[in-house]
Amino acid sequence: MPVAAWAVALGAILVALCYWLALRRLRNIAAGRSEHLKAKTGSFYPEELERYARHISLREIGGAGQRKLKNSSVLVVGAGGLGSPALLYLAASGVGTLGIADDDDVSVANLQRQIIHASDRLGTPKTTSAEMSIGSLNPFVNVESHRVRFAESNATELLRGYEIVLDGSDNFDTRYLVNKACADARLPLVSGAIGQWEGQVSVFDPARGAPCYACVFPERPAEGLAPSCAEAGVVGALPGVVGAIMAMEATKLITGAGECLTGRMLIYDALWCESRIVNVARDPNCPVCGAIEPVVRSAALDAAT
Repeated sequence: MPVAAWAVALGAILVALCYWLALRRLRNIAAGRSEHLKAKTGSFYPEELERYARHISLREIGGAGQRKLKNSSVLVVGAGGLGSPALLYLAASGVGTLGIADDDDVSVANLQRQIIHASDRLGTPKTTSAEMSIGSLNPFVNVESHRVRFAESNATELLRGYEIVLDGSDNFDTRYLVNKACADARLPLVSGAIGQWEGQVSVFDPARGAPCYACVFPERPAEGLAPSCAEAGVVGALPGVVGAIMAMEATKLITGAGECLTGRMLIYDALWCESRIVNVARDPNCPVCGAIEPVVRSAALDAAT
């Protein structure tokens, strides 16, 4: 056989071999994804037991608490400064279903503090970018992306199926809308806010005796008193601190560990590294939650009152 014919034959064999290897790799990936999917809906996958070992070792969480995390569903409103660390830590902790509601795209100005996004995703929807980061961090988490702005028209639909809501929005209109929707749905709301060097976190849950956001802030601040981060600036690491605390509060709500910031508000001053907790009370005449009858009351609320 001529040399040219041998070369053609060898090339065909190599192409066939490469095709077979690629096909086998795709099948292995598909099989792995299938196993991961089974693990999400059934018992823990062996890798999960190792992944969450430090949680399972904790007396306050243990295997039972980790299963609660796996079976939980949390909606995070806003995939920005606060949503970024909150989503990453909830995903790393093993929350089974994470919803993300945001209608914005990734911009250069976001990258100073919004650590769930990256430079090669500029112009990408934040929900898509966040889903990519979460998938890379923990493939056992189911992500539900909602590329919409939280509004009165879609609030009921967005909250359906979730147990806890984290509000990381950056404007008062959205905060009041999320608060009302959560109060109406009897869902606990972990609310955070930041500006310049200061941040605050509280758990608003009128169905369990705590105040709602409108009880504490019945009226939005006068124009200029609470400028946005775009107007007044914000130090890059601040949302990391506050967003991580929000994720911690959600983790405690899910597992039942410790006491949450229900009826209390944590205020953090990064410039002087000071923090304080103030009690916040429910307003019986609150137009949002005044008519809601609490179904249960925590020891922390009893102590506060």
